[in-house]
Amino acid sequence: MDLKEIQNLIKFVAKSGASEVKLETGDVKITIKTGSDEKETIVQHVPMGGQMQQMPAQPQQQHQQQQAPAPSQESDSQSKEEQKAPAGEDSNYITVKSPIIGTFYRKPSPDKPTFVEVGDSIKEGDVLCVIEAMKLFNEIESEVSGKIVKVLVDDSSPVEFDQPLFLVDPS
Repeated sequence: MDLKEIQNLIKFVAKSGASEVKLETGDVKITIKTGSDEKETIVQHVPMGGQMQQMPAQPQQQHQQQQAPAPSQESDSQSKEEQKAPAGEDSNYITVKSPIIGTFYRKPSPDKPTFVEVGDSIKEGDVLCVIEAMKLFNEIESEVSGKIVKVLVDDSSPVEFDQPLFLVDPS
């Protein structure tokens, strides 16, 4: 297994949302662990003599912190809007959650318009978004009727199982 294949495997595991993956092929053992606070990759090579040599875990957390973009004005305005809304208001809304792990898309394709916008009225069965998992695009349909109040996830972002995607006002 060459370095390129290992890097592709790490990227795949990170996108899939799995917490730990172990792979043993011939004389190579790979363990990839992902967590909310840290990511660790351990690659062990077992030479024909049977003694193990361990490569150190890659400190990806520090690398990610250095590459984190500075907060944009858009995120600042979003947090101000969230502070303005009273906490009790969200309790009247229904939260549409992700039924699967994958990548969230608001559009059916890059050149098409979004499925729904804030303020749109929806009914049961309307497609709200698609979530790509393992190269399959799964349409997420509304289980409630109402009005879209807020989109909680950015387009092309990874989502977890049961992660809130939309707030819907059922009235």
